[in-house]
Amino acid sequence: MREANNGNWRTAQRWARFLRPRFPVAIARALAADTASAQCLIALHARRSADAIAQFAAEHEDRPRIVVLTGTDLYRDLADGSREAQRSLDLATHLVVLQTAALDALDARHRAKARVIFQSAPALAPGHPRRTTFDVIFVGHMRAEKDPLTPMRALQRLPASSRLRLVQVGDALEAKYAQAARELEAMSSRYQWLRALPHAATRQRIRHSRALLISSVMEGGANVVVEAVTCGVPVIASRISGNIGMLGKDYEAYFTAGDDRELARLLERISVDSAFLARLRMQCAARAPLFEPARERSEVDRLVDDALRAATRPSTAESTACAARS
Repeated sequence: MREANNGNWRTAQRWARFLRPRFPVAIARALAADTASAQCLIALHARRSADAIAQFAAEHEDRPRIVVLTGTDLYRDLADGSREAQRSLDLATHLVVLQTAALDALDARHRAKARVIFQSAPALAPGHPRRTTFDVIFVGHMRAEKDPLTPMRALQRLPASSRLRLVQVGDALEAKYAQAARELEAMSSRYQWLRALPHAATRQRIRHSRALLISSVMEGGANVVVEAVTCGVPVIASRISGNIGMLGKDYEAYFTAGDDRELARLLERISVDSAFLARLRMQCAARAPLFEPARERSEVDRLVDDALRAATRPSTAESTACAARS
């Protein structure tokens, strides 16, 4: 939903903006009762959109059904044998994953109809980080998938002389995370919890940080990585498929998910080793062209064109692309 301000919602908004010059587009949590005018369905999240996908397939067998796979789809629902997610993949005419390593999570039958489309963000000029502290920003609503407790534990392992400060942006979706955040903020000046911020304000916070931290145990292709890289901010990332697919296998700032000791060592190194920090900036800059809006727009246009061309019903100027999400 719009108020969640999460990655799926922003992806739906962005793709709708790309397609609207050519097609009428509707964004909805559920499929409309009357879908007669919809020539194509784009569904974000295989399991949560399963009913919409099944309904559209039943009503319009000959029209394309594009399913964009999230991290929950790839690394939880399909791995756990979700029938709803599996059915969505079977019914899809086209599948999209958001980073290259995600293809490895699909079987050969589904991989054959999948393609990678990296998400994008407009480039921002480098910011002006604080001089008195070395600010590392952690962005995301606090929940199990994001593993917010590992960064908190790592912060407490840093030496007393460390200048590093962890800035947390996002609401706590469980009481235990809110309690941990309040307790750490009360006991340490090196932790600041800003709660949820508007997207534009969050991006400015990223831009003025020294680095961005993503400690997730599960990601399909995080928007926040894109937003950091496209404003010149290096990333410290858990070594999981979703992050490796975004940053590349040879990126030097990975740590084992859940390992606060290893993360603490990496945080200390990035805060004192200027050569290492500069190398990470160069590695991220090399990935930045993958996340350009013009590239994503072109790939989304090509996806819809290919889907409509392959459909029994030919594409017309009146064709409607309908994006469903949850």
